[in-house]
Amino acid sequence: MSNLPRKTKKQKVRALQIYHELLEHYPDPHCELNHRNPFELLIATILSAQCTDVRVNKTTPALFEAYPTPELMAEAPLENLEELVKSTGFYRNKAKSLKEASITLVEDFDGKVPDTMKELLTLRGAARKTANVVLGNAFNKNEGVVVDTHVKRISNRFGLTKEKKNTNKIERDLMALLPRETWTDISHLMIHHGRNACKARISEPPDHPLCVKYGKKCECWKMRGQTKK
Repeated sequence: MSNLPRKTKKQKVRALQIYHELLEHYPDPHCELNHRNPFELLIATILSAQCTDVRVNKTTPALFEAYPTPELMAEAPLENLEELVKSTGFYRNKAKSLKEASITLVEDFDGKVPDTMKELLTLRGAARKTANVVLGNAFNKNEGVVVDTHVKRISNRFGLTKEKKNTNKIERDLMALLPRETWTDISHLMIHHGRNACKARISEPPDHPLCVKYGKKCECWKMRGQTKK
């Protein structure tokens, strides 16, 4: 992405401080989709759409045992793929994506997962979020920030963006605030925090130290009778 929004030095310092403090609480940021190579990560990420990582990790062992390579998955009967990925939801569309993405890998990339954003986006089922996951975690390339539901929520609650819905705009805000070398890990850190502490449904005032310190722009602070700053 080019032409990122301008951020002040104060905003950037604050964002980097949040990153480092998240890292203190979650010192091992990593992708929670089980994979052994770029192809497995690509397939797992496609399956993760509208599905939990836990469910995907229960689904992929049998899938990869049956079809461990792009060549084999490209030749797989569609009904076999549908049956193997059925538990992840939207299985007919996902099965088509797995098969067609594998065909493209074989025909256009010699059976190898490409390591550029432009090429990854030619694969069925691989939008920018998927490409960011693969580039950051399989190739150690920080091309962008993965924005899922947790990243969207934490970014808003910590005042790192004012955008509520548009994930591209949230990604641009985070990219503008943080150094490139942090882009992959900041997603993992926010996801860990969202799953472990700052959850979507809030039934009581925030008590995690990071939420207390940085979450004052969050609606949940009204529960403490605080005024948003």
